[in-house]
Amino acid sequence: MSLSDAQAASLSAETVVVAAGRPPRERDEPVNPPLVLSSTYYGTGPLGDGDRGYGRYSNPTWDPFEEALAQLEGAELPGLLYASGLAAVSSALSLVPAGGVLVMPSHSYAGSLVMATELAAKGFLELRTVDIADTDAVLAQLAPADGRPASMLWLESPTNPMLGVADIRALTTAAHAAGAVVVTDNTFSTPLVQQPLALGSDVVLHSVTKYLSGHSDVVLGALVTSDAGLRAALLHHRTIHGGIAGPFEAWLALRGLRTLALRVERSQASAAVLAGRLSTHPRVGSIRFPGLPSDPGHERAKSQMKGFGSVLCIEMAPIASGGNNDDGSHNNGLSGADAADRMIRALKLWLPATSLGGVESLIERRRRHTAEPASVPENLVRMSVGIENVEDLWADLEQALASLGG
Repeated sequence: MSLSDAQAASLSAETVVVAAGRPPRERDEPVNPPLVLSSTYYGTGPLGDGDRGYGRYSNPTWDPFEEALAQLEGAELPGLLYASGLAAVSSALSLVPAGGVLVMPSHSYAGSLVMATELAAKGFLELRTVDIADTDAVLAQLAPADGRPASMLWLESPTNPMLGVADIRALTTAAHAAGAVVVTDNTFSTPLVQQPLALGSDVVLHSVTKYLSGHSDVVLGALVTSDAGLRAALLHHRTIHGGIAGPFEAWLALRGLRTLALRVERSQASAAVLAGRLSTHPRVGSIRFPGLPSDPGHERAKSQMKGFGSVLCIEMAPIASGGNNDDGSHNNGLSGADAADRMIRALKLWLPATSLGGVESLIERRRRHTAEPASVPENLVRMSVGIENVEDLWADLEQALASLGG
């Protein structure tokens, strides 16, 4: 490819995201990597290192994205692309030895929690969940005085959907002292905002579906590591379990990656504006966003992130009965959850849908999903801020909140 690791290290991430993973600079060669749809490749004799052989082992269309993501995360080895974020989660969890101990945030991506819970129920591992923002509580679970030390520490920071911020440096140091491998889900932050490998993590996970591809049109996952042994184990799991990416999806993801810096810059700036305004709105009971100085994770986020991300959460305040709604009907009162649902239905620009990280702004009440932990408040609304004009987004929120009456 055209950009060496040394070159990538000397450039800003905003440049690497555009320049990495391009074909060699040869006359009449394409500027962008081509899409390769072949399932098999010429070869004789036994397959060796570097041989493609068969489409489940490798595909030329994966390579540019895997190289680009590795360079963005500061990894020394190419990344690994997977069929989905959960396929990447499954591969990462395979690093836990049989019967080993997994420490995971009690609030994290629901799919990861469900998968870990099911593995624990089958006796494959012991699962310990903990508030990842409570450093002392995590340390107690990593190496308890009356129990076995952890085999893996799973980090998400900020967490999904509660936006708790972990002290990644302190926790990775303690995990390694206990003999644990550290996996960090960096989906919310992207490598432009946070680089967990530089903070001590061993493996970084992404749902490529979200910010990296950025257009809500592919489902992919990825893992990145600088540890050759871990990468070999992950590659083996991907090959044997078949969680491979489709070449067209990989090609789309690389195309989407090229605009990541612009999208993140715009959406982060808009998220900060909206968080500030929502924090004082009477219909909002509380707000979670690390960019607010009042947020409990603010100072920690400042120390390990280059921004605060583009996701914010609000808890809708209940509405007491009495008075009339805008349409003249009597206001019988609403719970916080009902107020959230009604507000979301009143939106015209924000899209009521799951997922995040696309160019469009998405909103949903998280507890509508049965897999969401019961500790997530019923009235919590997660908002993924897109790249629309921030004043248009705010006007839509204002009218939807006003529609609640009172």
